[in-house]
Parts: sequence; structure tokens; C-alpha cells
Amino acid sequence: MSGIRRHIALVAHDNKKVELLSWAAFNRDTLARHQLYATGTTGTMLEYELGLPVTRFLSGPVGGDQQIGAKIAEGVIDLLIFFWDPLEPQPHDPDVRALLRLAAVWNIGVACNVTSADLMISSPLLSGFYQRHRPDFGDREWQAAKAG
Repeated sequence: MSGIRRHIALVAHDNKKVELLSWAAFNRDTLARHQLYATGTTGTMLEYELGLPVTRFLSGPVGGDQQIGAKIAEGVIDLLIFFWDPLEPQPHDPDVRALLRLAAVWNIGVACNVTSADLMISSPLLSGFYQRHRPDFGDREWQAAKAG
């Protein structure tokens, strides 16, 4: 195996699971070179269909989105492939927004559909020596002022 092993989270809303599975099957060989994470049913389906190990979390609506968000904040996850459904209201929409917010805050790549996922997974930077900038949220101004 050559290149860098990335940690990739795969998430899909119910109406997008088949689309994500199809995309993942097409990209199986590339995904096999990386560590995969997924929420609930999506993780079970990916593991079964691809025959690859997947670290599975809870289903999104019962905390899986937050578990992946925690891994992003801990610096574990490098890339989030999240096929979310923009046409269907989600009962856990605040969790979805929090997950996307954390991805933006911690500067990780996010693909939300087949096109963006194709572009990211095929980039030579995925397995290359690209180092993303991880923001430093050390002492904030108000914390420093309070301490001083």
C-alpha cells in the first residue's frame, strides 16, 4: 500500500443510502486503502456490500452524527462524505447542522453529493502528503483577559 491512510466518515440520509452505496462500490479499491467510519445502518450496509471493515457509530438521529462530530473535533476524521437529503426534512436537523459546522470549524473536506465525492476521492492529495491546516483554538482573547 502506498500513500497516506486517511480516516473517512461516510454518512447518508435514508433517501441517499443507495446512492452512497453505489458510489462506495465504484470506489471500493480506493476506500479499501483508508480507515472508514459510518453511522448506524449506513455502516452496516457499507461493511456488508463492500466487504471492508467500518467503524460504526449509532444511527444519526440517536447520536451517531454527534459521535462523528466528536471524532472530527478530536482530529481523527480527515474527510466527511455526507450524502444528505436537501429535499426531505430531518427530525435531527440540528445534529446535522452541528456536524457540518464542526467539519467547517476543523477544516476537513466535506462532500455532499456524488460529484463532490468523486472529485475528492480522485484527488492525488487524498493519498499524497497533503497536510490540512488544523486551527488552533488555544486561549481565546476573553480567556486570556480573564486569566490576566
